[in-house]
Amino acid sequence: MEFFVSQILSGISVGGQYALIAIGYTMVYGILRLINFAHGDVFMVAGLMMIYLSASVPIYIAIPLVLLLTVLLGFTIESAAYKPLRDAPRMSVMISAIGVSYLLQNLALYITGGQPTQYVTIPFISESVTIFGATTKWVTLITPVLVLLLVVALSMLIQHTKVGMAMRAVSKDFETSRLMGIKVNTVISATFVIGSFLAAVGSMLYFTNYPTVVPTSGAMPGLKAFVAAVFGGIGSVPGAVLGAFIIGICETFIKGSDFTVFSDAFTFALLIIILVVKPTGLFGEKTTDKV
Repeated sequence: MEFFVSQILSGISVGGQYALIAIGYTMVYGILRLINFAHGDVFMVAGLMMIYLSASVPIYIAIPLVLLLTVLLGFTIESAAYKPLRDAPRMSVMISAIGVSYLLQNLALYITGGQPTQYVTIPFISESVTIFGATTKWVTLITPVLVLLLVVALSMLIQHTKVGMAMRAVSKDFETSRLMGIKVNTVISATFVIGSFLAAVGSMLYFTNYPTVVPTSGAMPGLKAFVAAVFGGIGSVPGAVLGAFIIGICETFIKGSDFTVFSDAFTFALLIIILVVKPTGLFGEKTTDKV
């Protein structure tokens, strides 16, 4: 019973952390039809910024600074690497995203020397707690609650604000939105800001559980979050969250079995199955191209 509870809690926690990254993927894709391959590396950079800032300033100052700087990083990436290619072929933008990903990884490699860096201990959420006989960290319990609160807040933003209405309009028809006077560039920048903010929050939760940061730390969580977004139906925020929780729970149970070596393979095998059976994902909408 203790093992089962521990695995469920851990799976929900990991799934919640994937969800925060997956939302960034699905929002950007919903508007730009772009897979932002640099998103996982923004997540990694947020982890490194927390390590270096917490060594210079108190933790209660470092946390908002990391959130602010990560948002600024996401905004800068969009402005420098994607905005100039707004009318370019989609392949050009994708190549630019891959280039930004490797640029961030190489910058991290240069700064850290490639050595694993120990993540800072965040008060309270790093402390242990016992639930039904299973010992875990507070971050495991806080993660799903925080994710749900952020998703509700994001849903309210999208459904009940002018920015959210503009996001929905741009996601439906890019060119018509521009003709109707919507500031498309502002909407896209707001999308990257929100995605980067969630990635920064996700990095604090993730690296509290896995406290070693290396330049490639964002690669696998980023890929799994992307799979979660596709699994739920890329472009759908609730779908991305549900997909992330399912992947997190399944992955945790596999890691606790004799097949732990296949935990990463399972995620991508699931992606193949979903693409074969239901290419649009669980909540994805079928689209038709007008001729």
